[in-house]
Amino acid sequence: MEAGGGRRVVAVGAGLAGLAAAQRLAGAGSLRVLEAAPRAGGRVCTRPFASGLAELGAHWIHGPSPENAAFRLAAGYGLLGAAAAEEENQRAEARGRPPPPCVTYGGSGRALSPGAVDEARRLFEALLASACAFAGAGAAEPPLPSVGQFLRAEIARRAPALGGDEEARRLLLAVLAACLKLECCISGCHSMDLVALRPFGEYVCLPGRDCTFPGGYSSLPDRMLSELPEGTVLLNKAVRTIRWQGSFREEGGEDRDFPVRVECEDGDAFLADHVIVTVPLGFLKKHHRDFFQPPLPEEKAEAIRRLGFGTNNKIFLEFEQPFWEPQQQFLKVVWEDESPLEEPSTDLEANWFKKLIGFVVLEPPEQHGHVLCGFIAGKESEYMETLSDTEVLNTMTDMLRTVTGKATYPCRPGSSRETCTAYLDPTQSPCPQGTRNCPLPGACSGPSGTAHPTPGAPTPTWPSAARGLISTRWLSPCPRTPRTPGLCSSSLLARPPTEPSTPPPTGPCCRAGEKPSASTSSCGAPLLASETGK
Repeated sequence: MEAGGGRRVVAVGAGLAGLAAAQRLAGAGSLRVLEAAPRAGGRVCTRPFASGLAELGAHWIHGPSPENAAFRLAAGYGLLGAAAAEEENQRAEARGRPPPPCVTYGGSGRALSPGAVDEARRLFEALLASACAFAGAGAAEPPLPSVGQFLRAEIARRAPALGGDEEARRLLLAVLAACLKLECCISGCHSMDLVALRPFGEYVCLPGRDCTFPGGYSSLPDRMLSELPEGTVLLNKAVRTIRWQGSFREEGGEDRDFPVRVECEDGDAFLADHVIVTVPLGFLKKHHRDFFQPPLPEEKAEAIRRLGFGTNNKIFLEFEQPFWEPQQQFLKVVWEDESPLEEPSTDLEANWFKKLIGFVVLEPPEQHGHVLCGFIAGKESEYMETLSDTEVLNTMTDMLRTVTGKATYPCRPGSSRETCTAYLDPTQSPCPQGTRNCPLPGACSGPSGTAHPTPGAPTPTWPSAARGLISTRWLSPCPRTPRTPGLCSSSLLARPPTEPSTPPPTGPCCRAGEKPSASTSSCGAPLLASETGK
């Protein structure tokens, strides 16, 4: 027997669940936590980005009040800011609070009327409240199986009574479509048709204004890990098979049988009385048949098969200077040609970015720099994962310039902020790449014969572009065609062919195979994050 008569326990996974189990069981026997990754924390993952930190996984504590276990832990460790500890913030009700200061842009390149947006938001919140009414034993039978079907039916029923002219009704429907996308991000799904209506109202919103960790969310699992006895958590220790309902004995050990043997990929094995499995649902869906020997009971296997989960991704964009107003905390995006009553486009290649709900402004800028964090869910989010950072950056640049009508550029991949003044329109800068360190003419990586242009308006014939459009993708210091974007390329909005049709004046041409000069500089790439927690 173990010292003190305790039992042997193995926990698989060192995310917050595994660490919490280890905390609870510490001192009650022998305990090991096996983690496949080189770090603890699981879906909590903080990384340096720009001037501060980026939360690749969980971001906020929603409902930071005494009822919230995460809040109690973080507050007990002193990891939260002073505002989060104020009783007024802890008592603030989640429902009915005014939204954070925001601006809503339309695909037409203009800020939408706050009054029209608020009207649609209030209607959507009323519809959500109706969708929550079917939870509980005594609730009425849901008229439809999913939240999405119910919301669309209610919108269709109320649509004829919506006030205003036809343009106002189209705008209201477009904002409702954007609200549905936001709800998809909150629920972590591709479509609200995948969310069952009856249990939808079971989710409880705890009081308290959402808060973040000044030192990053990873400070919470780091602190939990530091309190465990040394050697409790073993990193880089991937588990291959859990053999349970057996009778295992250690070679040369005491005369004792254990019902569990946990076998690792590196050949190590751990005998235990109990095993706690905290691995992600996606892993279980793919591996549970081989991961457990004997296989799990059918009812547990069926639960694994039937439980759903989706993909949430974040996009972090740093700007040298903000194009948004200081008080704005959320930049929303609405596409005026969309409606919840119409089938969304299935052309992911052309329209994936339209699933983006908008961007949260990371605050304070003194800590994070000028950084926007975008959120996108579902199949569009999964499609985005197939693209390169450069492709995502180009698309975000185009989209932001489209909806804001401003010549705004995120920083480019590859260099430090010290060498970046943000993307500048090449027609307004002596350096096409808009950086402080301008390479000498001719020092470029463009194809043979590509010229280094002097400042001038882009034209339909320079560089090559689709018929009727002007595409100005630049690879510092020379432009490249849209078919061959480089790691430092950016995109300006396509312009109508109303400008002069002759190429701008050019400087020396690049020779085939010529490399960029050592003084070429660019900026930080967008940081992409797959989020399974908020």
